Amino acid sequence: MRIGFDAKRAFNNVAGLGNFSRNSISALVGQYPDNQYFLFNPGNRKPLFIAPQSSIELKPENFWWKSLKFIWRSIQISKLAKEIKLDVYHGLSHELPVGIEKTGVKLIVTMHDLIFLRYPEYYRKIDRKIYDQKFRHACKKADRIHAISEQTKRDLISYFAVPEEKITVIYQSINPIFYKRAEKIQKEQLRKKYQIPRKFVLSVGTVEPRKNLLGLLEGMIWSKTYIPVVVIGKLTDYHHKVQKFIEADLNRLQVYFLPRIQDEELATLYQMAEILVYPSMFEGFGLPVAEAQASGCPVITSNVSSLPEAGGDAALYVNPEKHEEIGKALKTLLADQALRKSLIEKGKINAQRFTPENFAIQVKELYNSVLND
Repeated sequence: MRIGFDAKRAFNNVAGLGNFSRNSISALVGQYPDNQYFLFNPGNRKPLFIAPQSSIELKPENFWWKSLKFIWRSIQISKLAKEIKLDVYHGLSHELPVGIEKTGVKLIVTMHDLIFLRYPEYYRKIDRKIYDQKFRHACKKADRIHAISEQTKRDLISYFAVPEEKITVIYQSINPIFYKRAEKIQKEQLRKKYQIPRKFVLSVGTVEPRKNLLGLLEGMIWSKTYIPVVVIGKLTDYHHKVQKFIEADLNRLQVYFLPRIQDEELATLYQMAEILVYPSMFEGFGLPVAEAQASGCPVITSNVSSLPEAGGDAALYVNPEKHEEIGKALKTLLADQALRKSLIEKGKINAQRFTPENFAIQVKELYNSVLND
């Protein structure tokens, strides 16, 4: 089978869609090396991904296309897909190239979420307009839509009126590194490198309103549970609001911001943390929940959107809009070692649903079903 991927995010995005794209491509190549894989990359001076064996990276070749990368990705890929005789083209991040539906190539698009419609206040008007146009176009032209959760499937039906039978739900995979155990010396080296305390709770995700870091901090104050917090994620303007809140609490809150770290370090931090607290207001899936469970870290997360799908029966759930629930759950889990042990063991079992092997098998079945339609 000759499979093409929109690999822009794999090569260029640090987290989020970048992680999903890298994990997806690596899982399929690893499980089915006999297929031919073509990775369409508009280009980057410092790529974050190396094309694996059994794959070919395709980039703009002449000066014209190199200077107009966004047009190359939107238009030129369709021409290339026909020339190299792809069987399947998979848009990994909400998009399909213009005109590719006329090439005879079978089309899959992965839809992660429609948060820009649910929470328009978090997005600029121009961005909402662009997303709406691109997402609707992709859903209309695709032969099949891959939704990363049942929540995303429901939103596609509700907001875009996509026929239910056109959508296949396949949960995303976890990077294998999160299933591996770190050595004690690795933990100590990491602790010294970032000057973090021995006991801490972890918060993972872009520091933005939707991720609700303030909800965690408010919950800590309400429950008088002052344990250091290590925050992993890109900083936004919301960070200034969080910082003012921290400073107003008479230095009782200890928060360590680590905006950019490698996956290897994140995997070790999960194993060092007392708890992952992930009180997001809404997620298309909630990958940190699954990563933490694979790493043996107990999880507190929200009882909304797709997060119960990710956490299964192995997480402690709270209403993200009620900081007192977050604080109570944190205090309970820090004190109850039996509950902590139970969540860790259940979490390891739950995380087996998200192995690269399981993901690859399901996606390959999706490709086969589209080709056989």
